[in-house]
Amino acid sequence: FLETAAYFCMKPKMGEKEVSPHSFFSIWHEFSSDFKDFWKKENKLILQERVKEAEEVCRQKKGKSLYNIRPKHDSGIVSENCS
Repeated sequence: FLETAAYFCMKPKMGEKEVSPHSFFSIWHEFSSDFKDFWKKENKLILQERVKEAEEVCRQKKGKSLYNIRPKHDSGIVSENCS
């Protein structure tokens, strides 16, 4: 534990000889809680952007026709009989 506290440059509070686990983990808990909240918000924003992109692609594909409609030509038996 002390090596980890030294790695993060934790110094003991006034009146203490060593860094206590309570002081170290209280700071770590605040950090991890904030990080988790920001992580969730960022993931939500990314998801919203991806949904918008997917909706745009879907709209573009709906705008384009997948098949061509040709006008009906008068040909065949019916057109020959009517003339």
